[in-house]
Amino acid sequence: MRRLRNHGSPQRYHHEEFGWNCRMDAIQAAILRVKLLHIENWSQQRRERAASYQRLFTEAGLLSTDDSPIRQLDARPQAQPVFHQYVIRARRRDELREFLSNRKIGTEVYYPVPLHLQPCFAYLGYRQGDLPESERAAGEVVALPMFPELTVKEQRYVVDSIADFYS
Repeated sequence: MRRLRNHGSPQRYHHEEFGWNCRMDAIQAAILRVKLLHIENWSQQRRERAASYQRLFTEAGLLSTDDSPIRQLDARPQAQPVFHQYVIRARRRDELREFLSNRKIGTEVYYPVPLHLQPCFAYLGYRQGDLPESERAAGEVVALPMFPELTVKEQRYVVDSIADFYS
């Protein structure tokens, strides 16, 4: 049951079977009820922070060509993302993360193992190399700091640090 309540995962990001995210208790529900009153405002602030990252990356020349060291993820024009996470694709991602960590900038890699390589999907018969774009994405994606109270100064430090890494 412990594994099932955590997406079928006995270990972070390794899923042996199908599961769910079923970990909310009464205290969490009470807090969520209060936070829901602020969700629209916080979502708008996250969209603003994402636009700020876009502007800062562009100003830093990090998005200037198809050969740039980072790429932002695309969203459909009709979509209105809330940017729960702000994820980019980065060349030399793991080296970049270490560099940013040394500058006290937190990052995270969500879903480092593509779905087709998870044990719970082994029955589908996919192997390493069968879905190269998924595997490439799993090796490049990195989430940068993102929260409604993030300041432009803090974002500029993140972007300048990334620019320093690639210079």
